[in-house]
Amino acid sequence: MTKRILFVFTSANQTLTGANTGWYLPEAAHPYYVLAPHFAIDFASPAGPNPPVDESSVQMFPDDIGKFLETPEAQKKLSTAKKLSDVNPDDYDAIFYVGGHGPVLDLAVDPVNIQLASKFYRVGKLVAAVCHGPAALVGATDESGKSIFAGKPVTGFSNVEEEQVDKVKDIPFLLEDKISSLGGKYEKAAEPWEPRVVVTGNLITGQNPASAHPIAEAILQALQK
Repeated sequence: MTKRILFVFTSANQTLTGANTGWYLPEAAHPYYVLAPHFAIDFASPAGPNPPVDESSVQMFPDDIGKFLETPEAQKKLSTAKKLSDVNPDDYDAIFYVGGHGPVLDLAVDPVNIQLASKFYRVGKLVAAVCHGPAALVGATDESGKSIFAGKPVTGFSNVEEEQVDKVKDIPFLLEDKISSLGGKYEKAAEPWEPRVVVTGNLITGQNPASAHPIAEAILQALQK
């Protein structure tokens, strides 16, 4: 049986200041390149089809346009993305949250997503997220009702990186601070923008866009065990 992964995208297209946002192109593209040859992959978002891509990521990572964004395969998956409310966790072996500032705005507080992520985690399925993707997990809890971050090494987009892209005012919370406030042991690379991936049991987190390929390798390794 081929294992199945659910890629979850944001449906948010505006930040708190009204700036364009969405999901971050390489954080979907690079994991897809690594994982698609081995697993069946479906896409989903809170609102379903055509989750909005962050235009700045399209401009910054033009190689991923032709290799991913404009491929018939990816376009079909994006245009037929499931609504999160229609997802059955039993159909999947893993869930992966694509980054971009969007997840901080919608997935972090979406009750359907919080329930979905918690279900995956509680039954021991792989839960992975990169960059701002871990924001989608801030409401997720284990069987005892504790945050899935509590007492565990975790990473995600750092405060320094947020300041350097001048987006602090665009989002309701800083991910590094939120992870720490939930009892997570926040970790980051020695320098901003360097890759950092943290594997803690069935929870895998990546810090930033540079971590998109390494987190995919970690997901591949975990699912091939």
